[in-house]
Amino acid sequence: MKTLHASDTFADAFGGDGLPGLSFQKVASIDATFFYFRTHYFEHKNDNSGSDFMSTPSSNQHVTLKRDVGLFGGISVLAGIMIGSGIFYIGAIVLQRAGMSLGLALLVWAIGGLITLLSGICFAELGAMMPKAGGYYVYLREAYGQRVAFMCGFTNFFLSSSGSIAALAVAFAAAISSMTPLSEWEQKAISLGSILLLSAINIRGIRFGSFFQNTFMVLKMLPIVLILVCGLVMGNESPDLLAMPAEAPSISTLLSMIAFAVLATLWAYEGWTNLNNIAEEIKDPKRNIPLALIGSILGVAVLYVLFNYAVYRVLPYDTIVAMVNDGNFYLGTAAAESLFGAAGMIIVGSAMVLAIFNSLNGCIMVFPRMYFAMARDGALFPALAKLHPVYRTPINAQIASAVMAMILVCSRTLSELTSLVAICGIIFHGLTFLSVIVLRKKYPTMERPYKVWCYPYAIYLVLAFMICLVINTIYQDPVTAALGLIVPLVGLAIYEIFFRRQHEALEAQRRSEGKTDLEA
Repeated sequence: MKTLHASDTFADAFGGDGLPGLSFQKVASIDATFFYFRTHYFEHKNDNSGSDFMSTPSSNQHVTLKRDVGLFGGISVLAGIMIGSGIFYIGAIVLQRAGMSLGLALLVWAIGGLITLLSGICFAELGAMMPKAGGYYVYLREAYGQRVAFMCGFTNFFLSSSGSIAALAVAFAAAISSMTPLSEWEQKAISLGSILLLSAINIRGIRFGSFFQNTFMVLKMLPIVLILVCGLVMGNESPDLLAMPAEAPSISTLLSMIAFAVLATLWAYEGWTNLNNIAEEIKDPKRNIPLALIGSILGVAVLYVLFNYAVYRVLPYDTIVAMVNDGNFYLGTAAAESLFGAAGMIIVGSAMVLAIFNSLNGCIMVFPRMYFAMARDGALFPALAKLHPVYRTPINAQIASAVMAMILVCSRTLSELTSLVAICGIIFHGLTFLSVIVLRKKYPTMERPYKVWCYPYAIYLVLAFMICLVINTIYQDPVTAALGLIVPLVGLAIYEIFFRRQHEALEAQRRSEGKTDLEA
């Protein structure tokens, strides 16, 4: 049996025709890669004042990041990244893994949402406690030291984050090609152009980028909500939600089936970690980071459950089974066609284009903040800590992120590159969840405006799931797992050779001024 990787899981599962003129297999493969990698400080005296850091570690002390992202903007960033074109096909994968039981599939979506929520509240505590740019790079640094944090940031720059941007840009061009056939070179030009355009927009200012994100978030939700509402209201089917899988499995088999199906839902929920990267630009972060995380995850979970139920209301069960057995996983597309005829194809195509573009903008907005934070710590080239004197955005980090993503777009080995980092993503996320416990012991008196529910049991539950994923990855594909670990190890070597002394010198300077990294 062929082992499926994060970059090819959906593509390997698909064999149907999908929409006319569109290689859904290509879009699904790219989009699935992104789902996996989508790919994460003490409070200011004035939460609206921005960072106390200078535009570079040594100059322009009065140029700071601007807190221009409100609660809706934060929700829009997260939901915009989480909801991609996969909403139209991941439901079929979940259903297949749930033994074609409609009720069990909906339960699995709810369980996946719960696991994501338990993960999200860890980031909510950390983000409200340390509302600084850089996301989980910051938390790993404070919990485990600069080396672990650098390995995470290095992996994100060269593979995870840049690979996500590149994958989405390619998927965006492929989605456009479904509506207006384009040559390979035309698609590549659109991919590169979309990265340049959105990078320029986000350099223009976080408020401008957030407005762009909010607008496209609303636009992409219109066709999705249209299909959902019309499906619930106009659907004539009465799905049997109580039926168990036909195989009538044992309890152990059933639990294994549920776990495998939940894993598919987590690909759809991926992206919720990204808000913390722009924590330093969020208004009232102590309040808005937890609310945005919890609100977006709950909202997306409800959307996924209702959307899939709407599909069940429209498509007869026998039709669903036949489509899945034939390898045509685009149940959402079939539901739209059943509801609106030929216009359904246009609705789905528009939704896919808008969804991918919205996700792409969100990633381009948030990922460079990690590189900015690293440079500000002296752990990357100082030029990457430069802020635009007018727009107060990390212009060089933004440009570097765009260049790296464009290189990956032009690479023939994008899928191979992104698949190698799968296990790294699991490990660094797991370490971040554990950091909640570590930091409570390390900084017991630090103000925590928001605290993890059911501490520490909720964290133990999420960590257990992460450990199972790591073991499963190593067992199923030890070569890829080993290669994936090489990247952060290379990052460690680079840190020791090029950046350790620079970082230690900056730390010594701060200690001489009576400051810690957090207080700085």
